[in-house]
Amino acid sequence: MNDDLFKELVASVREGGGIFRGETDVSRTFVATEPDVVAIREEYGLSQTKFAALLGISVRTLQNWEQGRRQPQGPARVLLKVAARHPRAVLDTVK
Repeated sequence: MNDDLFKELVASVREGGGIFRGETDVSRTFVATEPDVVAIREEYGLSQTKFAALLGISVRTLQNWEQGRRQPQGPARVLLKVAARHPRAVLDTVK
């Protein structure tokens, strides 16, 4: 490994340790918001049954998300974010 890269890696590990111990402030933070499933579905103008079919999930799963009993995880969460930002892409792909 290149000496410069190694020094950069060591500095990064030390910085991470300082953040973990609370000795160093983080330089930036990221906030992941939960997708608003009801708003996304309403934007499409679809019933729960049709929107669930569009996403390839069960109506019950969609209802659980909409009523806050469950939160979308993993690929479903990403799909909802894509559906919210790029509805045409979702509709073109599913047709």
